[in-house]
Amino acid sequence: MQAATLEGGFQNAPIAAAAAFRQIMNAMARPGMISTVAGATPPAPLSTAAGVVILTLCDPDTPLYLAPSRDTPEARGWITFHTGAPIASAKDAMFALGAWDELPLDAFAIGTPEYPDRSVTCIVETDALTTIGATLEGPGIKDQAQLSLPEQQAFQRNATLFPVGLDFIFTCGDRLAALPRTTKVS
Repeated sequence: MQAATLEGGFQNAPIAAAAAFRQIMNAMARPGMISTVAGATPPAPLSTAAGVVILTLCDPDTPLYLAPSRDTPEARGWITFHTGAPIASAKDAMFALGAWDELPLDAFAIGTPEYPDRSVTCIVETDALTTIGATLEGPGIKDQAQLSLPEQQAFQRNATLFPVGLDFIFTCGDRLAALPRTTKVS
């Protein structure tokens, strides 16, 4: 377990993190666009893309909720060693990681009108990530885009909360896509 904890981070952290940050922000700015990311080799059951997101966005000041299937000693050790992010309860988290059906969406902070940035970003591990599925409209989308989503109703409800609400990053293997709270789903 010790070797797995120490390995799998970015080889050249400043350059790799900067490149990954740009890819993640491009995904947020262009909902429905799928990007391939690299540079992290987290322990199972975390995907490469989830590892890249965690290494890029999490630090000692960003508590992370781990859903039961992702809350393993290996994952905890890897996250703690590489980011220093504390593992937190759903109500105290700034980021959340897990499969869709494991994430307690109603327990996460959605921000306030004065501080909408005090909401949780959910990293949703999926078995498939394609540009076929729900129709997306809104900022960053020229006309329409499509993305395979685990359901539609939760995202429709989330969009009505704007300016508060949750943001989502979907990961599958080495690929990711994002769905910010401003995106309308049908």
